[in-house]
Amino acid sequence: MRQKKYILQESQIPTHWYNIQADMPVRPKPMLNPETKEALKAEDLYPLFAKACADQEMNFSDSWIEIPQAVREKYSYYRSTPLVRAYGLEEALGTPAHIYFKNESVSPIGSHKLNSALAQAYYCKQEGVTNVTTETGAGQWGAALSYASSVFGLECAVYQVKISYEQKPYRRNIMQVFGSQVTPSPSMSTRAGKDILTKYPNHQGSLGTAISEAVELARMTPNCKYTLGSVMGHVSLHQTVIGLEAEKQMEMAGEYPDIVIACFGGGSNFGGLAFPFMRHNFHDGKKTRFIAAEPASCPKLTKGEFRYDFGDSSGYTPLMPMFTLGHDFQPANIHAGGLRYHGAGVIVSQLLKDGIMEAVDIKQLDSFAAGCLFAKAEGIIPAPESCHAIAATIQEALKCKENGEAKTILFNLSGHGMVDMNAYNQYLSGSMHD
Repeated sequence: MRQKKYILQESQIPTHWYNIQADMPVRPKPMLNPETKEALKAEDLYPLFAKACADQEMNFSDSWIEIPQAVREKYSYYRSTPLVRAYGLEEALGTPAHIYFKNESVSPIGSHKLNSALAQAYYCKQEGVTNVTTETGAGQWGAALSYASSVFGLECAVYQVKISYEQKPYRRNIMQVFGSQVTPSPSMSTRAGKDILTKYPNHQGSLGTAISEAVELARMTPNCKYTLGSVMGHVSLHQTVIGLEAEKQMEMAGEYPDIVIACFGGGSNFGGLAFPFMRHNFHDGKKTRFIAAEPASCPKLTKGEFRYDFGDSSGYTPLMPMFTLGHDFQPANIHAGGLRYHGAGVIVSQLLKDGIMEAVDIKQLDSFAAGCLFAKAEGIIPAPESCHAIAATIQEALKCKENGEAKTILFNLSGHGMVDMNAYNQYLSGSMHD
């Protein structure tokens, strides 16, 4: 008889986030002030971000940062999330590998993004902020911040990448249900948007353009802060609740991962799962492999250049040392909108540069084939972004089959795809292309 499919959830939510910046073998190069080109200080970020988030961004000394009690209370509504042994997928692949996934799709908005949205909204509220702005691609982050803003009584304005705004109307509606103002980007409501549309009248948008507009609106609006769902270190910090829970749950299952996999857009869900396990490679002699799965159409990790670049299209953000395709890169209109970003976060870029992690790129058709196989095997329709992690997991599990190795693989199911069915419809009808 099989073991119980769901690994018992650890009832105690972590009390602290894990700050990998304090433990990295090589500290990343500093971000630069875009005006002075000097190393960025926390106070340089205060006009844009909540002060607590800016301080976390620049914290290179504390391995553990306490989670505010109010945030832990909100986490308790849906955390801890299940760790699942994917027996069905193992059988479908005929692999000796043991496959586990952390199911972040059970959050109120259906993805991991809420872990940081609640924290950022809380810090803004504590600072007396009344308005927040942000960007979103497929809409998971926009939905998360919209919900978190409603929880903490903030007004929220979201710039959604135009192609995703059109492809995913239900995510737009989710944001609007929670009271957010949603604008397709690029738009005529900001100088950045107008400049982009003047140069490229048919521009379908990117996360870079949406960031520019959200940052500009935050600067123009009194008592307003900008928030974001990936790339920056404090966002990955908040997401480490995923890996810290998974660490305890894997211990309860009597196993430890040989391979950890997550999809990759800017780095938040990858870092959230991987960083807590990486510390055991740093300190305890573990040899776990870490694999980031990105889209072949936006391959900053596998084909990008490591250099200083802006995080947005208009050059409003700090200059960041990262793997990038260039801040003016226009990604293809793939359905994994959350992965259509030109650059990688500073922390992940340094880890990749130092060989501590790996990256693979996945074609769109291969990702949806993997998603459909996973759905049939496990009964969960995954988000297009998560399909990339599943595809990479399948690749590794099949290598185990070829080599006769019973490795333990852990991946992050970062969200469900129940409002991405238009994408699945295109795949199933044969109208989707790489």
